[in-house]
Amino acid sequence: MGYELSLLAAEKEADFSIHMLKELHIFGQTVYLTTTHVGLIIISVVILIFALAVNRKVSKAKAEDTPGMLQNIAELIVSTVDNMVKGIMGSEGRRFRNYICFLMMFLLICNISGLFGLRAPTADYGVTLPLGIVTFLMIHINGVKKNKGGHFTALFKPSPILFPINLIGEVAVPLSLSLRLFGNVLSGTVMMGLIYGLLSPPITTGIPAFLHVYFDIFSGCIQAYVFCMLTMVYINDKIAD
Repeated sequence: MGYELSLLAAEKEADFSIHMLKELHIFGQTVYLTTTHVGLIIISVVILIFALAVNRKVSKAKAEDTPGMLQNIAELIVSTVDNMVKGIMGSEGRRFRNYICFLMMFLLICNISGLFGLRAPTADYGVTLPLGIVTFLMIHINGVKKNKGGHFTALFKPSPILFPINLIGEVAVPLSLSLRLFGNVLSGTVMMGLIYGLLSPPITTGIPAFLHVYFDIFSGCIQAYVFCMLTMVYINDKIAD
């Protein structure tokens, strides 16, 4: 009986849910400020500050100056994304570099934000679904620009009887992208919440630190890369010659 009560108490302490922080009334509508919104605001501000700092540093840099740490980090990010885009999309991918670079940085910071005490925004389907929809729109907008009417007639190839299957395959793209990212990040969030709830100090300062390496850093980096890679593959499939 005592063991069951201790388990129930530990489960109550496990915290991996989205919490409402404040109720706002705007234009007669009730809007709830949640931990997801706070996380998104903080991450967006961090990316914006980093971008402005890099822009200021690069704009004032001279050819003979030795690049500082900030500039080296920015150049590493840009060169890595450039090589990744070029390797997957070829020369056609140059116009998508900015989007893929931002997407990679945003997802990476969101996925590892649990290390800094935030609840990962990507563990909320309300964040990952819009990202999947944006990718879906980019796929088909660029497909129409490239192939005109042929973009739609491709749904009837190689046989008109396959149209329903081809249509389902296209509609499933934003769902598969968003659910894959959401599910993997949420599972890590739930696992860490349960572990912190079941363990007690001082154990919580030791064992969970090693698990964060996998659930936040390793898995977070992999999921950010997979989302960006699939985005490039899907777009390239529509614009390739």
